[in-house]
Amino acid sequence: MSEHRIGFGSKLGMILATAGSAVGLGNVWRFPYMTGADGGAVFILIYLACIVLLGIPCMVSEFIIGRHGAANTARAYEKMSAGKGWKYVGLLGVATAFLITGYYAVVSGWCLQYLYASSVGQLQENTTSVSAYFSAFSTDPIRPVLWTVVILLLTHFVIIHGVRGGIERASKFLMPVLFILLLVIVGASCMLPNADKGMVFLFQPDFSKLNTHVFLDALGQSFYSLSIAMGCICTYASYFSRQTHLMKSAVQISIIDSLVAILAGLMIFPAAFSVGINPDSGPSLLFITLPQVFQQAFSGLPLIGYVLSLMFYALLTLAALTSLISLHEVSTAYFYEQFHITRKQAAWLVTICTCIIGAFCSLSLGAVDGLQIAGRSLFSVFDFVTGQIFLPVGGFLTCLFLGWFVPRQIVKDEFTNWGTLKGTFFKTYLFSVRYVCPLCILLIFLHQFGVL
Repeated sequence: MSEHRIGFGSKLGMILATAGSAVGLGNVWRFPYMTGADGGAVFILIYLACIVLLGIPCMVSEFIIGRHGAANTARAYEKMSAGKGWKYVGLLGVATAFLITGYYAVVSGWCLQYLYASSVGQLQENTTSVSAYFSAFSTDPIRPVLWTVVILLLTHFVIIHGVRGGIERASKFLMPVLFILLLVIVGASCMLPNADKGMVFLFQPDFSKLNTHVFLDALGQSFYSLSIAMGCICTYASYFSRQTHLMKSAVQISIIDSLVAILAGLMIFPAAFSVGINPDSGPSLLFITLPQVFQQAFSGLPLIGYVLSLMFYALLTLAALTSLISLHEVSTAYFYEQFHITRKQAAWLVTICTCIIGAFCSLSLGAVDGLQIAGRSLFSVFDFVTGQIFLPVGGFLTCLFLGWFVPRQIVKDEFTNWGTLKGTFFKTYLFSVRYVCPLCILLIFLHQFGVL
């Protein structure tokens, strides 16, 4: 049990690991296509406002629960609630992370496949062929499952080496490499002909496109992007030292997370506008539209197009891996603490179970008939239940728990590191957690079901 409480070895390692938890496909894939669908710059402005009003206070709340509980997410809530019903909010976080690990690994496996396909030149095709390629691959009964297992085994390898030797060491390597790849691709994209149109789309707001739908989408994206209510932030906070400045750390991580998202937009939209691709091509942007962008944008320089395509899918794989590591750790920490088994045993338990979940989710996309619930594929069911129910409910209950149930003095002590820091923003933070965050999350939840 002492291994679990070793914690992060440095402030840099802590920031990079926690930022890696937040930075994932939500930034590099979901943020750009949401931006494209919701009007570009005006969406980004609302999104950044939501990060400040919703994301940072919710992150600080999970930091407080995780560090004060000094245990896995479920046990941290149980300790702070003195065994009352609030403990089930922690269990919900663990369950959410466990289920997301299974189906998120499927999409992460697709990134590995596209990394391989880029390396052997399979993606240098026209739009119709790329679309057919994705359809044939995603419905194949073997290849997607194989790549799902591979990405989970890579994650497993990091997890079994513990907090400092595994998670922190991997984050110190993966996050800088991710930024370098991102900056290189952004530079190449912004030098293309007519790339300025993409920059205008990203940075010149058109307020005529602002409506309730854009506002609520931005709220939802801020929640999704920062990994709120997945147990990741709470689990990582259990490894924080008592000297960690929680508010400052939350701000730093939010800045890194938002910077990656905006850079992802700079990577994609200048190139898309350069070749005349519609910026609102939706979720297909990653696996169908972008291969065409690379092929067309660098048609006169095929070697550069090849290298950038390879770098792009390497970037996606790294982003997926940093998030998978944190998701896996939530469940691993829970199992080995609660059932008093070794970290390796717990990691294998999680890896094997999520490989099975991932395999069924992958097969439900067309390879095997009958893997559906209420007309939805298992993949869609897992995505819907976790993303549209568990996450907003968990975030909503966490705000109520910390804002109204946990004694105010405990919250203040954690916020100010037991009086060693100035509590300048404490009253603002507490007001946000008690009133602003629950209301915003409730709006997101109602929006998901078409009530708003």
